[in-house]
Amino acid sequence: MEDHKDADTVVQPRDSASANVEEDPVFSEKKGTRNDQKDMQRMGKLQELRRNFRFLSIFGYSMILMATWETGLTTLGIPLLNGGTSGAIFLFIGTAVGMGFVIVSMAEMASMAPTSGGQYHWVSEFAPRKHQKFLSYIVGWLCVLGWQTGIPSIAYLAGTQIQGLIILNNGSYVPERWHGTLLVIAVATVSIIFNTLLARKLPLIEGTVLILHIFGFFAVFITMWVLAPRSKASDVFGQFQDNAGWGNVGLSCLVGQLAPVFSLLGSDAATHMSEELRDASYTLPRAMIWTAVSNSILGLLMLITMCFCLGDVESIIKTPTGYPFIQVIFNATESRVGTTVLASITVIMAIFGCVNNVATSSRQLFAFARDHGLPFGTFLAQVRPGWDIPLNAVLVSFTVAILLSLINIGSTVAFNSIASLGTCALLSSYIISISCMFLKRWRNEPLLPSQFRLGKYGIWVNGISIVYLCVAFIFSFFPSFPHPTPDLMNWNILIYGAVVIFSLLYFSSRGRHIYVGPVEYINKDA
Repeated sequence: MEDHKDADTVVQPRDSASANVEEDPVFSEKKGTRNDQKDMQRMGKLQELRRNFRFLSIFGYSMILMATWETGLTTLGIPLLNGGTSGAIFLFIGTAVGMGFVIVSMAEMASMAPTSGGQYHWVSEFAPRKHQKFLSYIVGWLCVLGWQTGIPSIAYLAGTQIQGLIILNNGSYVPERWHGTLLVIAVATVSIIFNTLLARKLPLIEGTVLILHIFGFFAVFITMWVLAPRSKASDVFGQFQDNAGWGNVGLSCLVGQLAPVFSLLGSDAATHMSEELRDASYTLPRAMIWTAVSNSILGLLMLITMCFCLGDVESIIKTPTGYPFIQVIFNATESRVGTTVLASITVIMAIFGCVNNVATSSRQLFAFARDHGLPFGTFLAQVRPGWDIPLNAVLVSFTVAILLSLINIGSTVAFNSIASLGTCALLSSYIISISCMFLKRWRNEPLLPSQFRLGKYGIWVNGISIVYLCVAFIFSFFPSFPHPTPDLMNWNILIYGAVVIFSLLYFSSRGRHIYVGPVEYINKDA
């Protein structure tokens, strides 16, 4: 029989956050490295989660959740309407550069304070003293909004792709709204199974799916270049188009940037898993940066490939499958089976993206509840013995996803508006957290020690990040068409405002009495 009396069985007392790390040299999957223990002690947090992620598994986790080349395919219709092929390519490059500055800025903060709380914790530590509590609280709610709505959003993306493939193979199929809801629930259920019963296997699963992510790219990439007819380079790179009817090509391109922003969003995902990552302050920032570089390159290559192989843009946009990339692959292969196999790669990646979204959203929910930022905080922050995961937060995230998916039965427009809220919510959380770091540098205030630093270039990197994020944030509220009808309107601004107002009301009535912010738990002597 296996001897279970290994390092992982060493029991840490409930008050271990204040224990003397130097007197406890035990390294284990439960406690992490000495640096992990020091970071948790400084932040005044108890190590409750199992640190079973390492560089490769957290890199795979981030790559799969971001899934840039797959998401770029599924959102291809947006830039084709707003900017054409040239606009799609050059806006992707600009977005990749802008988000690159953002991710580097976030990586530095993650190295300084590697905690599941992420942005709201950083704001609590880095904001001016008199604004720490309020700003941290607002950012916490924005992150809850962003990540909780992300689960039904990605599940819906997977479900509608499945419907598109059914239409490809069975032209008589007529999708109903309740079909989409059932598919969302099915994908969310699969995600919950992986995040509960298979939680300890998640790092191994991430490495396995990462292989599919990479080999799937080459499968689609090579197939298109070998089989598909190709357009002239001058047409692909030299024609900016305003197919949506904005009357201005520049404005149309800026509206079209929503697609590359969405495909490169989620740089904070890995930070919310930092309390499950070994040597987080060193590994986390490097995994974030390598994820951004790798996914940006794969996304750009795939986008250029599709733009060369499009054929007639108008017929592609009007494809009955609802996804232009499915029609492009079918036109190239002239095979329903071949198209189904290749397109299924993006479906599988969307499903596992949802798996990772559940993990991220539940950890962020757990962390914010642990700091008394949410109603029923004690329940949401509980880590059940033997599970080593915030099981209650996982189950609540699942419940929220199902409830939101039911909206689709009544109105797809309302559901899409809620599901797409994640983009503007996360962008605003990035803006506030990076602005706090920029302000500290502007005032020459001392920064926390870290294993990844931007040095003298930090203020410029932070400044460029903020400018880019503000532009992206504004256009995240634009509709895809000018003068839209109610069913084509982007209602994000209404729902976003409603959630912010609710969080303010809750803060004024209750939150300000129980929420003090993570900075108040900092161990000044660590």
